Amino acid sequence: MNRRTFLQSLAAAAAAPAFAQSAGKPSLGFTLYGMKTLPLDVALKTCAEVGFQHVEFALNPGYVTEPKVFDAEARKAAATKLTELKLGLPCLMVNMSLTADDKGHANALQLIAEAGQMARDLVPTNPPLLETVLGGKPATWDEQKAGMAEKLHAWAEAAEKAKTVIAVKGHVGSAVNSPERLLWLLDQVKSPAIQVAYDYSHYQLMGFDMEETMKLLLPRTKFIHVKDSVGTMPKFQFALPGEGSIDYVKYFSLLKQHGYTGPVCVEVSGQVFNKPDYDPIAAAKKSFATLNGALAKVG
Repeated sequence: MNRRTFLQSLAAAAAAPAFAQSAGKPSLGFTLYGMKTLPLDVALKTCAEVGFQHVEFALNPGYVTEPKVFDAEARKAAATKLTELKLGLPCLMVNMSLTADDKGHANALQLIAEAGQMARDLVPTNPPLLETVLGGKPATWDEQKAGMAEKLHAWAEAAEKAKTVIAVKGHVGSAVNSPERLLWLLDQVKSPAIQVAYDYSHYQLMGFDMEETMKLLLPRTKFIHVKDSVGTMPKFQFALPGEGSIDYVKYFSLLKQHGYTGPVCVEVSGQVFNKPDYDPIAAAKKSFATLNGALAKVG
């Protein structure tokens, strides 16, 4: 496949949902970012038994799926287990920053290459996307946005070479903390290799209307994280779905209205899973009950 053909295939992938296991409605999943303490096979079995249709692997340092420790044998075993359990793998979580220094930027480009290879190893027929936040601080946006756009160009080129797509996410604590800033960055790059990961919990804390953020971002969204929050800026804590004020019946109704049928994946924040009494299995069960109940009401 030459570069032109690959770019055409990327554009086609960008025009379609990244993953849709249930025809006509979103699929529910759980990110293994929130199951670091469990062996991988136990985490996968748990998610399947709870009722989730997909999972997201975390490639962050310290996780069993970190590229440098997740070898070919482990990848093959994981792929087999995913198939046995009928679990999809629409996304791999990576953690990169567009405000990193030269060394950090080089590491990010290497990670894109490694993660792209892992994606093809795990699901050769439909490799998962890569999902990341973007780094920086809200107050530094104006001075850093040009440099961030330049680095995002390099990410796009690396993603094209790795035959993958990167879904980038706005974050309440990062330089890209609004839909407008996120779309500005995407418009500077204009690459099918760069798409959106949507997480309303961050925009809610910034006071943005749910429907307006979906209207702006869902046309470019290929992956969704869901979680809740308690409190207001700057004193808040992220929480499991259903523990905050997000109306998930309204949420799924709006997704239906906009025709989104891709993955909706629970993200358990480090603010939650680092608590001494955190139970990943209980968190998965509680999150699924909240989301599946809301999805059923939408019909």
